[in-house]
Amino acid sequence: MAGGRERGEQERETVPADWSPSLVRDGAGGGPVPGLIAQMHASRPILPVVNESTQAAASSPAMARSVRPTQPVVNDSAAEGDPAGSDDTAAAGGPGSDAEVRDRLPADLDAAGYVGPYLFPNNSRRRIAGGLYLLIGAAAIVILLAAGSDAVLVNGGFGVGGAALIGFGLYCMQAGWDLAVDENDALVAATREVGFPVGHASAQLAWRGLRSRPTWRILLYSNQAPPDRRGLVLVDGVDGEIIGCFVEDNPEDWTGLDA
Repeated sequence: MAGGRERGEQERETVPADWSPSLVRDGAGGGPVPGLIAQMHASRPILPVVNESTQAAASSPAMARSVRPTQPVVNDSAAEGDPAGSDDTAAAGGPGSDAEVRDRLPADLDAAGYVGPYLFPNNSRRRIAGGLYLLIGAAAIVILLAAGSDAVLVNGGFGVGGAALIGFGLYCMQAGWDLAVDENDALVAATREVGFPVGHASAQLAWRGLRSRPTWRILLYSNQAPPDRRGLVLVDGVDGEIIGCFVEDNPEDWTGLDA
């Protein structure tokens, strides 16, 4: 009660001395004058309401800890002179970003940095995958037959999938030609076919036809500096037969390259 009386006295002290209730009403409608009310409210100070519970809460240690001033958070980049606090990891391409996604060849197919004679993998490795397809397809059909027509988790999809796997497995088995002619044998056969002394040469393994028969593509240049002629020879990788040969004058400009 004492606090209420003191607060009322302070409020009364803020009222202007020349203010009168008769001035609050205007002459026309008897309503309050907005200008005087705004002036009155502007001159009244807003006092906080403090009771015994508020004083007890303010004096408690928990409240004292909660009102401690917080310190600004400064990261390492800002301390080193980077006010923006840029994330270098995100800019460089963080883990899982598109910048790190790359196609990678298996170790036996990657010739980058390899020193020494390179051995092309044999084409007959296709039969390994074909055998796996045959086994999985046969297992699916056996499961369908053993489960019967009353099975809940086994349906006709096992038969369709098994038949498809068996068909693709048979194709892989027939396409697994044995690569009896390696790149050296193909280069010798191509050199005899073009009819000029060979300098630079390169070999590429490709496949032709529906049965995917392995075929060597041999690109050869004559031994002049720069070479005057070049040729392309196709050599069968199974029996060494010459599939095609094309020879022409070298249209490339090698003047800027060392001999």
